[in-house]
Amino acid sequence: MYENGEGILQDYSKAFEWFLKSAEQGDSNAQFNLAVMYENGEGIVQDYSKAFEWFLKSAEQGYSNAQFNLALMYDNGIGILQDYSKAFEWYLKSAKQGDSRAQFNLALMYENGKGVEQDYSKAFEWFLKSAKQGDSNAQFNLALMYENGIGILQDYSKAFEWYLKSAGQGYSRAQFNLALMYENGIGILQDYSKAFEWYLKSAEQGYSNAQFNLALMYENGEGILQDYSKAFEWYLKSAEQGDSRAQFKLAVMYYNGEGILQDYSKAFEWFLKSAEQGNSSAQFKIKALKME
Repeated sequence: MYENGEGILQDYSKAFEWFLKSAEQGDSNAQFNLAVMYENGEGIVQDYSKAFEWFLKSAEQGYSNAQFNLALMYDNGIGILQDYSKAFEWYLKSAKQGDSRAQFNLALMYENGKGVEQDYSKAFEWFLKSAKQGDSNAQFNLALMYENGIGILQDYSKAFEWYLKSAGQGYSRAQFNLALMYENGIGILQDYSKAFEWYLKSAEQGYSNAQFNLALMYENGEGILQDYSKAFEWYLKSAEQGDSRAQFKLAVMYYNGEGILQDYSKAFEWFLKSAEQGNSSAQFKIKALKME
């Protein structure tokens, strides 16, 4: 009640005091909450070592949230020396109790061979468990595995299904991949309007690849009326994030006066930015401009 200010003025110091009394009597929930307070510096000076100590006490009693947080500390080397094997051990304990976050992180460890021998089938298994509980990150990774046939037989329809679930929760990379599938007719009938819709959702969240593809659709009039001004707008957003393809396209628009007033200086500036990142088309154009 002190922690959340329920029925009383919020007071982290008092909350800490009572969590400590309960924790010292062995209450796993109190031990967990005490650890969180040490970790975040609420009601007490931040102390990762103390946070680790209390997470451990709670975790050893089987409290899954504590097991997950303890694993995170081992995984990231916070409050304790980094130890991927120990992180794996505690993620597994929490995952077996149904914690979707632990299931996701466990799957990542299997996928990357971190703290355990690489095993794509096991990674798939744990991504699936987490995904079924609605974890959007797990849904995205599961879709990737189906799309690329990693840990499971390639299945574009299943990939589409899981991208859709993740995208529906607002995950920008899933929205982008879903748009790609609609644009290319992979796992679903080709639908430029749907592709545009999902590129837009992803682009509005700042995903540069989606911004670039959205600009392309505006430029070419695919799934939407051709609109050079809109194309320019989205190329600019992507270019400003460092996408060399967008930088090149933006330069071309400045050079030709498409969607923007013709401006050779701006065109050269963006050709140069793109060229410096190794874009061969931009490098060729820079050489040609210097010869004019």
